[in-house]
Amino acid sequence: MHANNHANYGHESSLTLLEGTPVVDAAGQMRGRVADVVVGTGQDAGRVLSLVVKSARGREYVDVQALSLTEAGGLMMASGTEPLPASQNENALLLRQDLLDRQIIDVYGRKVVRVNDVDLRWQAVERGTPLQVTQVEVGLRGATRRMLKGLLPASRVAAIANRVPAKVIPWEFVDVIEVDPARRVKLKIEHERLAQMHPADIADILEELAPAEREAVFQTLDEEVAAEALEEVEPKLQRSLISSLDSEGAADIVEEMDPDAAADLLADLPEAHSDAILDSMEPEERQEVEELLEFREDSAAGYMTTDFVAVSHEGTVSEAMEALRQFEGDPETVSEVYLIDEHRVLKGSVPLLRLMLAQPGSQLKDLTEGQAIHCRVDTDEDEVAELFDKYNLRTLPVVNSGDKLVGIVEADDVITFLRSRT
Repeated sequence: MHANNHANYGHESSLTLLEGTPVVDAAGQMRGRVADVVVGTGQDAGRVLSLVVKSARGREYVDVQALSLTEAGGLMMASGTEPLPASQNENALLLRQDLLDRQIIDVYGRKVVRVNDVDLRWQAVERGTPLQVTQVEVGLRGATRRMLKGLLPASRVAAIANRVPAKVIPWEFVDVIEVDPARRVKLKIEHERLAQMHPADIADILEELAPAEREAVFQTLDEEVAAEALEEVEPKLQRSLISSLDSEGAADIVEEMDPDAAADLLADLPEAHSDAILDSMEPEERQEVEELLEFREDSAAGYMTTDFVAVSHEGTVSEAMEALRQFEGDPETVSEVYLIDEHRVLKGSVPLLRLMLAQPGSQLKDLTEGQAIHCRVDTDEDEVAELFDKYNLRTLPVVNSGDKLVGIVEADDVITFLRSRT
């Protein structure tokens, strides 16, 4: 925006309106036009460090503190101003190059949005920078500025754009994912906020991002959150994300996944990659997954998980409650406690609600309703779905040829299977 327009609009500007602003030297000679804005990161986050001025001589970095607004509608360089070395901006962010049209994550809206413009504010200061980034435009207002730029005077463009409702993200919530030649941006609160979001919402965000951004964001998640999100995305995207990690990093995440989901993922990977991940896993988790990999994918065993709670059918309610407290899987998936004998033969099950309402000393076998509905490891997936429908099940225990409980199929897996058929 031109200098006189800054005065008219309370010193508010934007990247779009600042681009192309003429820059003159102290003698009034044309030096070039603004091509980009250099913004600090880290402790300097949001502070404009310099402007990129493009002229016939090339691109120059001019310290923003050496610039002043002119009555003629441009910027003037102070006497004796020398261009800054390009190396001084290595860890900075260039708004046009690195941010405009990039995808960022709106954690509050749980979606991916595109940067249409960046709002700036000129301020009268004795020390520090006179230009500060205030917010990122992700709505129509920024897009309107860019569409009208060059067709109308800057003041008219600003006036029209300001009639459009703003949709912005404050700059303090925006930061770089990683500083590299292809800088990508994300919300600074990503780490904390993403961890609090539902895995399905995180999966939706990952699916919306471009590949490079997707991998960068995924790698910022801790293993447990990454595992939960990975279970929610499509198999093709699962393979892509896990392939972006080294074997040890992938193993840390796979260990946190439900064993059945982990087995499905590893079965889809090239054998060499799958073996490398298995070799990096802890022995106990590796054994669970390797056992599941041996079963047919379209059988009950191919869908089952080995994360369930089983206690002796001769035990008490208090013993079952202690087993629940010691359970290392996802507690939200537990709807039944399974009863087994000393040989792990399935003897029944107790719904979680009934368990919670019973007296601590009550015998578990007195709370069952006979033999639990179950299936064998080689039961076809269609028959498994029929059992869920017929008996309105949340989980279905799976036994081997000796009636030993080896896993359970969860309703979510059946729903996923049925959806794939439609």
